[in-house]
Amino acid sequence: MVKIPERINLANLPTRIEKLSRLSEELAGPNIYIKRDDQTGSEMSGNKVRKLEYAVKEALNQGCDTLITCGGIQSNHARATAAVAARLGINSCLLLKSDETPDVDGNYFLDKVLGADIRFASSDDFSERRMEIMEEIKEALAKEGKKGYVIPVGASNGIGTFGYYNAMDEIKKQEEELGVNFDAIVISVGSGGTYAGLFLASKIKGYKTKIYGVNVCDDEEYFVNQVDTVLKESLEYIDAELEYSKEEINILDGYVGEGYALSRPEEIEFIHDLARKEGIILDPVYTGKGMYGLVNEIKKGTFKDCKNILFIHTGGLFGLFPKKDLF
Repeated sequence: MVKIPERINLANLPTRIEKLSRLSEELAGPNIYIKRDDQTGSEMSGNKVRKLEYAVKEALNQGCDTLITCGGIQSNHARATAAVAARLGINSCLLLKSDETPDVDGNYFLDKVLGADIRFASSDDFSERRMEIMEEIKEALAKEGKKGYVIPVGASNGIGTFGYYNAMDEIKKQEEELGVNFDAIVISVGSGGTYAGLFLASKIKGYKTKIYGVNVCDDEEYFVNQVDTVLKESLEYIDAELEYSKEEINILDGYVGEGYALSRPEEIEFIHDLARKEGIILDPVYTGKGMYGLVNEIKKGTFKDCKNILFIHTGGLFGLFPKKDLF
């Protein structure tokens, strides 16, 4: 049995799995189920808190008192990190990407309510220097007698991987309870850590379920390499060998649309339609594009050999409000 790192309990787990009956009937293909990781909490809702359970435990073990991380202005991960820090009575410093004065709305509004120390970086600096900037913040904090812990975008690194390694066991237990076997698990991919965790558990434990990611930015090649990098980092924490090829990393490319956090009318209408059909609200940045991609791939016949598919709702509700004009 592989021993994984310790975690701190922060999320409301296990999250429910529900069948999307009307959507499944409409598509007349595989049965579509959804795992409600949008309900891992309120302030800490979404998939990021599963990763933070491991990253923050490591930070506390190292005696750190400040969590330093980064993301877009509406980053779910940054908001979850600020909430975790406040819950634990430690500090948070968020480096947010913005080229103009942002509206105080959605996740950014909650960052401020939660008392995070917010810094800004231009798109270029964020893209090219974000890790360097966060290390500079850590060094500056050290001069003030504080000890920082740097968490990359989405907590998608070796230690963060174990959030969804653990989630895979949760899913397998729920399969037994529901009497259902999932042929495929589909997620939105924005930084690669969630995919890496599911893939790692599947390979080490011999699960047959295939993992698919719908990328919401960049392209297939980028995320295959990103997942590969995160997987290699995760192996530094465990005593296990992992044999796999990059060809096993399944990225369903073609649904980035206008770009990261940019929405096309058909994507917005899809979110609106699913909300009316199933009473479930997706967000336009991640889960909206992910589920839109899944539905279109089902129509194309990509999943014709699957009987049951699980889509993981990774959260993002607060990021919907700054996009309200699109609806």
